[in-house]
Amino acid sequence: MNPHNLIEMANRIGTFFESLPDREEALNGIADHIHRFWEPRMRRALLAALDSGAAHDAGISEIVETSLKRHRDALTPAETA
Repeated sequence: MNPHNLIEMANRIGTFFESLPDREEALNGIADHIHRFWEPRMRRALLAALDSGAAHDAGISEIVETSLKRHRDALTPAETA
């Protein structure tokens, strides 16, 4: 999966939720949306991009980065056997 495309999609989600007046609600909304609508491979690749620095190279927004870091445990897919 192309990290640039994943970051671009995540940033669009972030832009939508950033318009909410309550920042906590926005951070929770971003994580909830990604958790509910992104398949596990996409979430793994997004978190790997964050860890490797590729997310910064692709221009991750501050609000998306904060949301991913804060909700990392919930966004990390369960290991499969």
